[in-house]
Amino acid sequence: MKSRVILLLSLVMAIFTTFLFINYLQQNETKGASAPDVTKVVVAKEAIRQNQQMSVELVELTEVTKKDVHPTTLTSLEDVEGKIATAAIEKGEVILAHRVQADEAEEKVVSRKIKDGFRAVSVGVNIVQSVSNLIDPEDYVDVIHSKILEDDSVETEQLLSKVRVLAVGRKLTETTAGEDEGYVEYSSVTLELKPDDAKALIHASEEGLIHFTLHSSILPTEEE
Repeated sequence: MKSRVILLLSLVMAIFTTFLFINYLQQNETKGASAPDVTKVVVAKEAIRQNQQMSVELVELTEVTKKDVHPTTLTSLEDVEGKIATAAIEKGEVILAHRVQADEAEEKVVSRKIKDGFRAVSVGVNIVQSVSNLIDPEDYVDVIHSKILEDDSVETEQLLSKVRVLAVGRKLTETTAGEDEGYVEYSSVTLELKPDDAKALIHASEEGLIHFTLHSSILPTEEE
C-alpha cells in the first residue's frame, strides 16, 4: 500500500515538473522572439480624385511592418498638405511620393494653370507678330486684328485687351529674374480666354493677321 502511494506521488511530481518545464520553455520563446519592426505610413482616408488638391484631412497614418514599406512611401501627413494628386488614389491606399506633386510643378502643366471658366487657345505667330519673341508666360497682351478689305485698304482693330499668356511655344513658365535662358524663337502663343473670346480670336486669325502688343510687367506706383 505504501509503495503505491509513493508511486502515485512520483507520477504527480513528474507531471507537475513536466508542466513547469514546458511553461518555462514557452516563456523563454516568447521573450526571445523579437517584436516586428513597424513604422507609420500615410494612407488615404477616402477616395481622392486625380488633380484634386490634398490636405491632411484626406489622409491618416497607419502602422505597417518596415519590411513591407516601399522606399518612396510618405511617412508624414505634412508631406501631402497643399499638393496635387497626380492620379486617382483609392481609400486605404498607401501614398507614394510620385502620386502627389507640389504646386510649383503643377503650374508647369498648362491645363492646371487655366482659371475656372476660361479656355486655352493658341495662335500661330511670327517674330514680328510676337513682339520679336519677347513675350513670356504670365505676361499680359492686347490682341490686334488686321485684315485687307475688298478695296485693298487695311482695317485694324483691337480685338482683345489685357489677356493672360499661358505659354509661348512649349514654354510654360516665365523666366526667373537674373536667369539667362538665351534667345529662344517660338511660333505660337497660348492665351487664357473666355470661350466666346476664344471663338472670336480663332475667327479673326483665319480672316486676317493677329498681332500682340505687350503690357508692362511693372506695377504702377499708387498715387498718394
